[in-house]
Amino acid sequence: MDEIIQKLDNYLSTLRPEFYRQLNEPLDNSQLNKLEEYYKIKIPKDLRILYKWKNGQQPNCYEPFVNNSCFIPLHQALYDASELTPMIGFDFEIENWWNENWIPIFQNGGGDSICFDLKGIFTEQKGQLIEFWHADNDRNVIAPTLEMFFGKIIDFYETKQMEEFDEYFKVEKIDNYPQKFILK
Repeated sequence: MDEIIQKLDNYLSTLRPEFYRQLNEPLDNSQLNKLEEYYKIKIPKDLRILYKWKNGQQPNCYEPFVNNSCFIPLHQALYDASELTPMIGFDFEIENWWNENWIPIFQNGGGDSICFDLKGIFTEQKGQLIEFWHADNDRNVIAPTLEMFFGKIIDFYETKQMEEFDEYFKVEKIDNYPQKFILK
């Protein structure tokens, strides 16, 4: 994961320098440990590596990081998850409309997220990325790991010339993904 993050850093700083400057400073181990203690959660290694690189993007930066979604700071991701989880069984009556094991790390500003799945809901693949749609009943697993997802972002940057670059792009063509699940 460290090598992937370094490549991503190089591409973002070169191809999207204005956006790159809008990324927040990284978290250190002490800050990560405090978040773990406060939210009573164990932050997985890949998420620790990600947030030790950059802690999301600044709140006034609306340019998408990937899939028309912004990269949110970890404290916001954990707060949002903690706000959604108590709604399970009340506002969210359908099983896995929201799951307590999801951490939204990318959000589109309209209530939809790409979440890091701590437990592997639907597939038993811990660390997979799953789409949470606030108003739709599909829950697509879009990548088996954060590392593979970022690898596809890097593939995108490697195949584009600067003059061709458009900041909106969708990570696709991951073998056997997305895996689609419809909630009933």
